[in-house]
Amino acid sequence: MGPLNGGRVDGDASPEGGRLDLEWLENIYKEFHQEPELSTAEEKTAARIIRELTPFTHWKVTTNIGGYGITAVLENGEGPTVLMRADFDGLPVAEKTGVDYASKHSQLDAQGQRVPTMHACGHDHHVTSLLGAMHVLDGTRDKWTGTVVALFQPAEEASIGANGMVNDGLGNIIPRPDVCLAQHIVAGPAGRVFSAPGPVMTSSTTIEITLYGRGAHASMPHRSVDPVVLAASTVMKLQTVVSREVPPDQFAVVTVASVEAGKANNVIPDSAKISLSCRFYDEALRKKCVDAIKRIVRAEALSMGADREPNFKFVGMLGATNNSEDVFKMVRGSFDEAFGDESVDMEPWTASEDFSVIPKSFGVPYMLWTVGITPRRQWDRAERAGRLDADIPTNHNPAFLPDLTTLPVGVRAAAVGVLSCLQGSWPRPDKSSEDQTYLPTVPTDADIDAVAVETSGAD
Repeated sequence: MGPLNGGRVDGDASPEGGRLDLEWLENIYKEFHQEPELSTAEEKTAARIIRELTPFTHWKVTTNIGGYGITAVLENGEGPTVLMRADFDGLPVAEKTGVDYASKHSQLDAQGQRVPTMHACGHDHHVTSLLGAMHVLDGTRDKWTGTVVALFQPAEEASIGANGMVNDGLGNIIPRPDVCLAQHIVAGPAGRVFSAPGPVMTSSTTIEITLYGRGAHASMPHRSVDPVVLAASTVMKLQTVVSREVPPDQFAVVTVASVEAGKANNVIPDSAKISLSCRFYDEALRKKCVDAIKRIVRAEALSMGADREPNFKFVGMLGATNNSEDVFKMVRGSFDEAFGDESVDMEPWTASEDFSVIPKSFGVPYMLWTVGITPRRQWDRAERAGRLDADIPTNHNPAFLPDLTTLPVGVRAAAVGVLSCLQGSWPRPDKSSEDQTYLPTVPTDADIDAVAVETSGAD
């Protein structure tokens, strides 16, 4: 059990007894890193994971759940059921790390364009860590009891992978978990493990807004209702949502990330489209800001004399990742024992995740923690110079690359988290909880006004 509590393992060690072959760990990580695949198109990655699961004869493996989703279940006597999730899709990013195992892969995206792909968010690290933790757990079956569910999830970057697995009958495929876990790598000192209770990642609401005007010749603007001007005024007015309607002590982001209008220099188009990415920790504030966005957009259209109301399409909604206090207390104590001073508090992260869809689908508590992967020398040099923001590549950056020494840390963190929860007692929540009704349909305006986002029932 030494490796589970922070002990080092030799490269010659066997997976038996919970020990890991570090050469295997590094090689399998590099394989995943070299050929990343985009969300919903992870065919080869899923096949590679399935091949790695073949030696796990005690685990029940199910494939093609909600696309390329995979689960592996190990029942090992009486005790809690603990689910550990890893995502495995890549991003349309051209890698610029310069390592000999860098991705040179490309793939057709949803629009049919060939784009370079990269594991710029560390999902290759997540999969490798979970596979390694499975080796540890499988090799120490005589030292723990309960049930472990390893869940490999596609399409996280598109915010649809967890929903897809739930909608495809995940609750009928695996035993109902008592607690769900996940980890994510981040820019931070290599090997440091960050954890906290409460909201640790934001909710995400993505809105596509179509503004309707009246087209005309560019030489006759008086005959038009110019949607380009309307889009410009709307974008500027939307900046007041956070600056003037959100209390200074609360967090909110409303970003207009895309503006599309017109195809020719002598034509005033009849419509324009703007896309918004909005982030919040607090659900009540999210609803307030969505209301403000709709109010401002409609008012701007009215002020321009538009004949038609704007159209709001909500293409992505994720709730905040809100870690359970009880799960945190259980796992953090084990992390402190395993990692010592490298187990520290996690600052809230403004990114969003679809992991919480899975525990919410079962109405059970959950926890997500992060692991730092930046080489220590690089981090310390940037910190001394006051250049962390400038010099340290973050997730989704073409230069984002985990230090290979963090692979066994990811394995240990995953295994320690699962084993600590197997020792806990997890009462089942009241089935009347709000988190029991999941609605996967595209929400209407009425849904947006009243919805408790991404709640779920997996019976």
